[in-house]
Amino acid sequence: MYSSSPAAAPIVREPLHAPVAHLIRGGVVEGIHYGSVVVLGADGEVQFQLGDIEAAFYPRSAVKPVQAVAMLRAGLPLDGELLSLAAASHSGEERHLAGTRRILDLAGLTEDDLRNVPDLPYDPAVRDTWIREGRQPSRLAQNCSGKHAAMLWTAQLNDWSLDDYLAPEHPLQQAIAEIVEDLSGQRIARTTVDGCGAPLFSISLHGLARAVSRIVTAAPGTPEARVADAMRDHAEMASGAGRDVAALMAAVPGLLAKDGFEGVEVAALPDGRAVAVKIADGANRARVPVAAAALARAGVAPALLTEFQGEALLGGGREVGCVRPVRSLEPVDVPVCA
Repeated sequence: MYSSSPAAAPIVREPLHAPVAHLIRGGVVEGIHYGSVVVLGADGEVQFQLGDIEAAFYPRSAVKPVQAVAMLRAGLPLDGELLSLAAASHSGEERHLAGTRRILDLAGLTEDDLRNVPDLPYDPAVRDTWIREGRQPSRLAQNCSGKHAAMLWTAQLNDWSLDDYLAPEHPLQQAIAEIVEDLSGQRIARTTVDGCGAPLFSISLHGLARAVSRIVTAAPGTPEARVADAMRDHAEMASGAGRDVAALMAAVPGLLAKDGFEGVEVAALPDGRAVAVKIADGANRARVPVAAAALARAGVAPALLTEFQGEALLGGGREVGCVRPVRSLEPVDVPVCA
């Protein structure tokens, strides 16, 4: 445990976001993405901030590593690729479905015990194949199914009820909330429901970065270290083939990264340096280059981040611009795109 008395909950307010990325077309700023960014040093202190890093916000699936830590602390006996899947926002590939079935089998449960919402696979190519084959939405295919299977097994191991495992007052969700506060170092501001049906806890962007920093710096063999190792060693089990967070973990040695809906990303290096990003309008086209720029601010060699610098803007089928982090975020001078 990191603190027996977390700090007060972040303030619930309209976030004071700032410009974090420009859409540049033909040398002119065509559009602006607003958001917030925080960079923590290895000592846990804020090294850089942009926008509003202290307002209450919802980390969405970027908090899944913390939820996985909570389940391990409650006795969940997973490691390796199945633990990575328990912290996943997966693409719905067959390996993800098979892994979720394995967790359910280990618990003596079935897909019918899941309470996440039925859905088609998250990955567009996998989803298109499902549709062509006439397959219907399922709870296994939904991107949070690994987490839900792990939640069920954790509840069963503790003799907690299964039918209501998603209720905020359920012992499982209370245990998760406790670890969210422990690792983030602050009280939860609000509780609502995530897209998959699980409770979603509001903390600050700063708190999210602090939580994942504590996960990567934990002692070997601890629940935190087990989650970090599993996700880094099996990055595509926590996401999917071709996903940007998996590619980022492959490109930067020792990096742990997790994305979340509505433009959230958190990443941390083994020495505790960490970044967290929230794009106000939820755009992935801004999330990726802004997160890369934040990592460069944290000291990651820019050469490792070149494939994450931002997608091109096209005109008439040719490149006429780009999505570029704002100058105050870029750690080095970069040429203006076309």
